[in-house]
Amino acid sequence: MARRSPEIRCRAYHAAFRSGILHAANDRSISRCYFENNKGVFMSLVDQLKASMRLPVIGSPMFILSNPDLVIAQCMSGVIGSFPALNARPAEELPVWLEKITNTLDEARKADPEAKIAPFAVNQIVHASNDRLDHDLKACADFKVPLMITSLRAPHPAVEVAKDYGGHVFHDVISVRHAEKAIEAGVDGLIVVCAGAGGHAGTLSPFALVSEIRQFWDGPLILSGAITRGEHILAAQAMGADFAYMGTRFIASTEANAVEGYKEMVTSSSAKDVVYTNLFTGVHGNYLGGSITNAGLDPTDLPESGKDAMTFGSDREKKKAWKDIWGAGQGVGSIDSILPTAEIVDRLDNEYRAALGRL
Repeated sequence: MARRSPEIRCRAYHAAFRSGILHAANDRSISRCYFENNKGVFMSLVDQLKASMRLPVIGSPMFILSNPDLVIAQCMSGVIGSFPALNARPAEELPVWLEKITNTLDEARKADPEAKIAPFAVNQIVHASNDRLDHDLKACADFKVPLMITSLRAPHPAVEVAKDYGGHVFHDVISVRHAEKAIEAGVDGLIVVCAGAGGHAGTLSPFALVSEIRQFWDGPLILSGAITRGEHILAAQAMGADFAYMGTRFIASTEANAVEGYKEMVTSSSAKDVVYTNLFTGVHGNYLGGSITNAGLDPTDLPESGKDAMTFGSDREKKKAWKDIWGAGQGVGSIDSILPTAEIVDRLDNEYRAALGRL
């Protein structure tokens, strides 16, 4: 049965560009497919990003846990680092974080122009309860943040801001309908959040959802869901994704802003210990059962919550009744140690190359 598609298909513009039918770099209809690099050469966004990366990995933005130290360590290791704008509190701290990350990476690139130093991304929660959105979008525009990752609602505000300064927007989706709406809003890439992902997650198999989205979208596609090892990255590519999206693996890093008990629970848990519930934020997500038990609740008998529990504003952390409920994906069983980010990426790289060699 044919799947309905958005009016503009990225595939058509890829083909038109290759054939020479389309040439204009500023044509909005092809802006999410091909871009001009700093040498005047037109490349796909995927190729541009991979040119500065060691592995096709984007570190997902983790509430509270992702900070400038983690983002810098990820980028310096050759994978894209990211953080939620709301992690910088108060709001005036966001430009401070952006300046630190931007300056550190710029200086590293100048010191070693041949080094694989990846760009970074900032996550924007596009939800009515986020009273910081306008402020945070302006800060990203001021620092020309290379990538913005959007979630929870159609990302029109972020898309308009990013296009004005030359940035790009990747949007979280858990269904085909979400993907279609994001494409209609003009995003540059889709983050396909499948079953087993840490934090807010979907329920669909990556085999099913990636295949269906690839029927109408040839742009950048990032796969999320229980990806914690190098061979998982390769498997994501084999399924049709351009990048793997990894958060849980970096919780157990020395740079992550997590208490030691959280990091240790990640290394001692397995998939059976991960609980999928909407109780804590109003949105379904995956959490460590041990942390739920420690909070005095039965992880096997949790009540349902509703969308009225969703709050993503400037006072989110103060209102967070479940601050010791710890998110994690089903890939925790593959994590056995707390390491510096550079060593984690080294291990992922070795696993990735070993998996390639086994094929």
